[in-house]
Amino acid sequence: GIVLELLKEAMVSKLGDTKGFLIDGYPQELKDAEEFESKVTIHRLLMRSQSSQNSENSEATEERIENYYQASNPLIAYYESKTQLCKVDAEGTQEDVFLEICKTIDSFLK
Repeated sequence: GIVLELLKEAMVSKLGDTKGFLIDGYPQELKDAEEFESKVTIHRLLMRSQSSQNSENSEATEERIENYYQASNPLIAYYESKTQLCKVDAEGTQEDVFLEICKTIDSFLK
């Protein structure tokens, strides 16, 4: 918990100054990765909602994320079983993500 909180604070303090983060040696266990992803995702969504007109709280954000995963996981499993699912990292700029989607579609159609 302490390491995660320190990482989160360090990352939040640099959000406007960086394009990303390289974290060496953490997480080392799956439970740490899941907790990291959950807390960082919730924090990013809360920051986004504070900058918009939406005044969503932490509990509502967590519920929205959980609902999203509950709805999405069966679809993901279905299409993975049919090998019709392509995953694209959407953490880059809009242009980078668009180019990655185009490359993925092109390779899928070949």
